[in-house]
Amino acid sequence: MSTVLQAKERNVFRHSALNKIRKEGNIPGVIYGSKTENKSIYISEKDLIKTIKDVGRNGVISLDVNGSKQNVILTDYQADPLKNVLVHVDFRAVDMSTELNANVRVTLLGDAAGVKEGGVMQQSLHEVSVTATPTNIPQSIDVDVTNLQVEEKVTISDIKVNYSSITFNHEDDEVIASILAPRQEEEIDTGEKQSEAPHDNLEQTDTNGGEE
Repeated sequence: MSTVLQAKERNVFRHSALNKIRKEGNIPGVIYGSKTENKSIYISEKDLIKTIKDVGRNGVISLDVNGSKQNVILTDYQADPLKNVLVHVDFRAVDMSTELNANVRVTLLGDAAGVKEGGVMQQSLHEVSVTATPTNIPQSIDVDVTNLQVEEKVTISDIKVNYSSITFNHEDDEVIASILAPRQEEEIDTGEKQSEAPHDNLEQTDTNGGEE
């Protein structure tokens, strides 16, 4: 069941009006969708953050705009990094039976065996694009790397079996994560004294022109 979030429609778009909305602890936003008319709204920032914590970043929200409810998902947001507050949000109206595209973060689980042996974990994909009905979109794609050895990798095809209800919009051989071999530095001793760096020479220059 989707979580209900209260919202109010806004009809004034002046900069001063938007500032007033934000000063009162609210966030201006918009609802859009292929089968719905765009609607400008505002919601409580506190309530939105709580709702996202409850349902997740890709969760379905029942947005109640002046008593009229509509299923939506949060598609985008803008934040002020200096004030650490949200300044605008976008919601997409969804049909619960219709598939849609969404970006889902990738979470690596476990301590890789290859890393314990000195290898370096490289995560090539931090999020993936998927297609699914709203209720089947996961909050994260979990990838167990516990048994991953040095010079081994995990690809899209390796994880598809765990997510049969969604379609990955990636090639099967696209790499999600891999373990790189530890870098081996060879020390070559030629028996000759290494030349000094340019800045060392400058520091050692006699400022008196070499005369005592």
